[in-house]
Amino acid sequence: MSKRDYYEVLGVAKGAAADEIKKAYRKVAMQFHPDRNPGDKAAEEKFKEAAEAYEVLSDADKRGQYDRYGHAGLSGNGRGGFSGGSMNMDDIFSQFGDIFGDDLFGSFFGGGRRGGGGGRARGVRGSNLRVKIKLNYEEIAKGVSKNIKVKKYVGCTTCNGSGAKDRNSVQTCSTCGGSGQVRRVSQTFLGQMQTVTTCPTCNGEGSIVTAKCSVCKGEGRVYGEETVSIDIPAGVQEGMQLSVSGRGNAGERGGPPGDLIILIEEEQHPDLHRDGLNVAYELHMSFTDAVFGLQAEVPTIDGKAKIKIPPGTQSGKIFRLKGKGFPGVNSYERGDQLIHVNVWTPQHVTPEEKAMLEKLNDSPNFQPKPDKNERSFFDKVREMFS
Repeated sequence: MSKRDYYEVLGVAKGAAADEIKKAYRKVAMQFHPDRNPGDKAAEEKFKEAAEAYEVLSDADKRGQYDRYGHAGLSGNGRGGFSGGSMNMDDIFSQFGDIFGDDLFGSFFGGGRRGGGGGRARGVRGSNLRVKIKLNYEEIAKGVSKNIKVKKYVGCTTCNGSGAKDRNSVQTCSTCGGSGQVRRVSQTFLGQMQTVTTCPTCNGEGSIVTAKCSVCKGEGRVYGEETVSIDIPAGVQEGMQLSVSGRGNAGERGGPPGDLIILIEEEQHPDLHRDGLNVAYELHMSFTDAVFGLQAEVPTIDGKAKIKIPPGTQSGKIFRLKGKGFPGVNSYERGDQLIHVNVWTPQHVTPEEKAMLEKLNDSPNFQPKPDKNERSFFDKVREMFS
């Protein structure tokens, strides 16, 4: 099923200001929050959809990519590829709490940011990592799997990520009783109001480490290296970002890991030039070849192709190889290869060559006779890059 337009999801116009987008998200998120719609899968999906839309439209860079390329500029191979489709419920509730505030969040829904058990947040989420991957034209055209080594924080194997020396070195937090939350009741003119906030003693973890692991010093993670396999879809472009969920830095004390953000870079081709989905090639040919015509072999993004140049071809002529360009991300569209003919004019001639050319110059066939129906240079350039 295709994704809905993000502006439509939040009910705002495309030129909406940041404050308007934030206000719209608050409204939709409050309406479809799972605690207000228990067991309603449709409401939960709308809640996730709104969070995904806000995550993109609230970020200037992502919003610019989306406005320019739509969902194709943000997603890789379907859901969970490019930034915008890989949010889990922990991310959403974290974002929701950041926007509404823990106290307001708790007063409406009876809990702060959600964790793994009864509202408890285990550990601290790891940070995201960013790496660059350079791809050649053939890899971009076909898609490719890459194995890359990433230096990052990984879970401590000595304490299994707990940060504690042993099992006896972990105690239940006495402040919150292990729930990771504290409740406060305040008196207002409307009566009593109960709020739920993160426990300040254990930071929402529900437990306290009394003796730290000697290897990770209580963090539950150590600095190391990991090999990550990445599937890059065909048709990506320079500057696009691919998100690999959960492959960033390990969290502290068993917290969820961050994401690995892959920034796509294009390796310049020695002969071809990319323009969106199209590929351009400059074919230089001699004057005599232009007169007599020839069968030329030209490079393409996946090998070589032969093209017939008819006799009398003029400099500036553009030939098109249909479907020899790049595929679109998440679409069946495919670009073309455009071949621009450039007839080479000799820069140095011998006296004998000069005499022959002067003799030929008087021939009627060598006098310029432009076809008035032939498109102008500007029309050709416009067509080439349209």
